[in-house]
Amino acid sequence: MTCYQQVTCRQCNSNHISSAGYNAHGEQRYRCREPDCPTKTFMLKYRYRACEPGIKKRVIDMAINGSGIRDTGRVLKIDKNTVINTLRNKAVSLVQVNPKIFELSASGELNVRLEDAGCEAELDEQWSYVGNKSNQRWLWHAVDHATNTVLAYMFGKCKDVVFQKLKALLEPFGIKRYYTDDWGAYERHIDADKHEIGKRNTQKIERKNLNFRTWIKRLVRKTICFLKLELMHDRVIGLLINKVEFGLDIYI
Repeated sequence: MTCYQQVTCRQCNSNHISSAGYNAHGEQRYRCREPDCPTKTFMLKYRYRACEPGIKKRVIDMAINGSGIRDTGRVLKIDKNTVINTLRNKAVSLVQVNPKIFELSASGELNVRLEDAGCEAELDEQWSYVGNKSNQRWLWHAVDHATNTVLAYMFGKCKDVVFQKLKALLEPFGIKRYYTDDWGAYERHIDADKHEIGKRNTQKIERKNLNFRTWIKRLVRKTICFLKLELMHDRVIGLLINKVEFGLDIYI
């Protein structure tokens, strides 16, 4: 009695499959014939776990849920360089301004939807470091005062020039009132009639900072988990904000 195994594409579940030769170890490759399927070739069983479907998605999920590079490699049984490359390659899909606040006009310009964007924003900066504590790396971000939605974020030193970049990202929102702490950069670059200093109206963004520290142990004040590259530091936190705060599909 002859038994046959049905092969379907792991991306689109199509059974329109053809053979595509063998790999170096003599294992059969398959090709999906659907024109819209992103899959080129695939195998039913891989020698290296990083090639299996869903592994790279789990790498991202573990990164934004507190796991370090080596933690992820040990749990998933893949090389740490694979983990690093997976996170690094996500750079092109990250955005720094909440895209769900915007709509595309007929002329191709981005406009703010008034029902989604408030007129008041809370701003704050969050301390971290890369490599050692002398190399400080700050997360500057702004949240809507009414909804606690992250509007935009920026990484850099605790310098006026970094805040000016964040302020430029916030220009399309038409913010009429800023709530901040007493850091000098805010006073120097925000008009006095639009600026209010104090803890009473910055409680939402302070809570947001605590949420970030809870999600990612690289942001915990007393931690031995830190990254050695600013690029990777920014990517991991950016992935968290894009997925949790912006609601984007970061796995694409």
